Amino acid sequence: MADLNFKEVAPKEQEDAGVVAHNTRMGVILFIVYVAFYAGFMALSAFAPDKMSQPFIGGANLAVVYGFALIVVALLLALVYMKVCRKAGK
Repeated sequence: MADLNFKEVAPKEQEDAGVVAHNTRMGVILFIVYVAFYAGFMALSAFAPDKMSQPFIGGANLAVVYGFALIVVALLLALVYMKVCRKAGK
């Protein structure tokens, strides 16, 4: 088996402060976008439950469609974050 030396400390990766700041800013912006979308769902659920129970697409009510949309939007925002925060040259 290969020589595995677990006592040796691996060198830390040096990260550029500008890159970290950019990635953090993008993460916060995308988080705010998602929170606004989720707040719409919660507001409709709290203040217009009759609207949420109406059929919307294919017989499914708005609550179900909006719930699935929350999942899809979260995945899309994760993909956007991955794209926006990719290191230059890779």
